[in-house]
Amino acid sequence: MDADFLNAFTQPAAVNQFLVENVITPGEKRKLIKPTSSNNPKLEQLKLLLIDWINTTLKEEHIVVKSLEEDLYDGLVLHHLLGSLKLDVDKIALTEKKQRQKLSVILEAVAKCLQLEESQLKWSVEAILAKDLLSTLHLLVAIAKHFQPSLAFPPNVHVETITIENTSKGLKTANGVEYITGSKENSEEQSTDDAFDELFSRAPERLDDVKKVFLQFVNQHVGKLGLNVKDMESQFADGVILLLLIGHLEGYFLNLRDFFLTPASTTEMLHNVNLALDLLTDGGLLNFSVNSEDIVKGDLKTTMRVLYCLYSKYKAKET
Repeated sequence: MDADFLNAFTQPAAVNQFLVENVITPGEKRKLIKPTSSNNPKLEQLKLLLIDWINTTLKEEHIVVKSLEEDLYDGLVLHHLLGSLKLDVDKIALTEKKQRQKLSVILEAVAKCLQLEESQLKWSVEAILAKDLLSTLHLLVAIAKHFQPSLAFPPNVHVETITIENTSKGLKTANGVEYITGSKENSEEQSTDDAFDELFSRAPERLDDVKKVFLQFVNQHVGKLGLNVKDMESQFADGVILLLLIGHLEGYFLNLRDFFLTPASTTEMLHNVNLALDLLTDGGLLNFSVNSEDIVKGDLKTTMRVLYCLYSKYKAKET
């Protein structure tokens, strides 16, 4: 077990509780809310809002939900919430096999109703069945936004997460921050996401032009540090240039002891990228969820979305 895994928890008791309550099978990868976020007031507010919405919606059916983790995993409550959709499932599923089958039908119907591709889903049958709170929250927020768009969600609800993967060499972990609800200005963020999706899927011929704009912006600033970026996918993967760019633009010095200037492993690269994302979040520049592993793997779309957070603020100041 590596040190990052232990450092993700603040008390030994939390580690023991996690190991007792969660089994990560070989080859499995799971993202969980850190215990340090469990008492987040905004998170509690969101949970209470969702519970109240469910109980109000299902009042005439005499269904009362007290716990999102314990009361939704078998599909019964979800089935009733989606009453307007005609689903061919058993009303009550008592065995795990039946519950898995029922959840599969329900979640497939949700994805179809919300017009979501598989890559956009932040939940799964196994996660809901395992009473995973993060997946359950993402699912309920998506359903509520579709069926009751007037519901006033608390803005910017986010949690610290740990992604755990059981590999042949042991447990591999990565820390991150995940947003469950967006800001009140989330329509602007959504339009940005849509713009990048549109760029990559329907206007790839313009991609090089957009990359040149970002590279010009980046080099204009990191050039003052004696650096030059030519390849966005590879040169941002270790987080070093991103950190130096943030520090330069935001006007603060990054202690060399806080990050790896010459990262020698994926773990060190993830540390750098996670630190950069934390700085952007704390500075109010990043208000959507980013998988740090995507940047480390050189995912261009994710890298460009993160850079846009800086570009949109500082390019506007230059003009």
